[in-house]
Amino acid sequence: MTVVRHLTILQYDQTAAVAPSADLVLWSRLGSAYAPEELAGLLKEQSLIELGGMIRPAEDIALFRADMADWPGRGEVSEWQAAIEDWVRANDECRRHILERLYDENPLPAGAFPDLTIVPWRSSGWNNDRNVIRLLDMMAARGEVAVTGRRGREKLWDLAERVYPDDPVVPAEEARLERNRRRLRALGIARGRAAETLGEANDVGEAGEPAVIEGVRGRWRVDPAYLDGAFEGRAALLSPLDRLVFDRKRMADIFEFDYQLEMYKPVEKRRWGYWALPILYGDRLVGKVDASADRTEGVLRVHAVHEDEPFDDGTAAAVDAEIEDLADWLTLDLVRKR
Repeated sequence: MTVVRHLTILQYDQTAAVAPSADLVLWSRLGSAYAPEELAGLLKEQSLIELGGMIRPAEDIALFRADMADWPGRGEVSEWQAAIEDWVRANDECRRHILERLYDENPLPAGAFPDLTIVPWRSSGWNNDRNVIRLLDMMAARGEVAVTGRRGREKLWDLAERVYPDDPVVPAEEARLERNRRRLRALGIARGRAAETLGEANDVGEAGEPAVIEGVRGRWRVDPAYLDGAFEGRAALLSPLDRLVFDRKRMADIFEFDYQLEMYKPVEKRRWGYWALPILYGDRLVGKVDASADRTEGVLRVHAVHEDEPFDDGTAAAVDAEIEDLADWLTLDLVRKR
């Protein structure tokens, strides 16, 4: 719980080529003492809550309630915001049916609701014919429904008032500033303004203090708590969705690290692997581990360790120890390609 509060979020992702991303993030911080059952237990007791594909401390939901109340946005909304508001309004009969069913029969998966939409959702193709799922997402953004758990990979929905803590709503501007402060605490250093991404912002506004990174453009902000020089580095294998590397531009600017998640690339075009794990050593990102968990065979296969620059003996030994710890944590035999 302490780790999640510090990071502010764990991204929920179903890919488990090595292990689910949320579990990998916690293992990278806590080591083999971490058990995935702990995360599952905190979600079940709703100390942690899934919102917008991100697992957050329950007490942080109060920082989003004002935005939910003002959905799709306050002030003059964009053309896109107006369009989705019109789409939800056009399908109000389906929305009301979902709320009535949840009131009587919670929790329910999306498949339990008949598609009563009048206007279908249209996108570039990814979300076509997913009308009920998209409507549930919009209703969650409005603060009407919430994810209360999962059955396998399928979300279970309930009325938000039954899921979210009954904490006072934090006013919108105060909530925005507090989210920025917490995000900067998690990242250490970040841009004041950055490109928007789905799920979670990458910038921190005016939080912290202004900073300059020599040789790097942009207006940066730093959390002063990290300037006391007390850092002690180690080796760590990171999830590709770890917040340290999630903002790829920040990653490239600060660490000069060349990396892409290649799971969507054809095999022949991959340089590092399907779900390659970035390697952190000290204060540098130094390579990638191409590994996959074969649970049928009971092995963790390490296909390659890509060294951005040749590892010295200390780095190689530390990375090898992390790979061995990963296999132990997964209770799989380690098989390495030599």
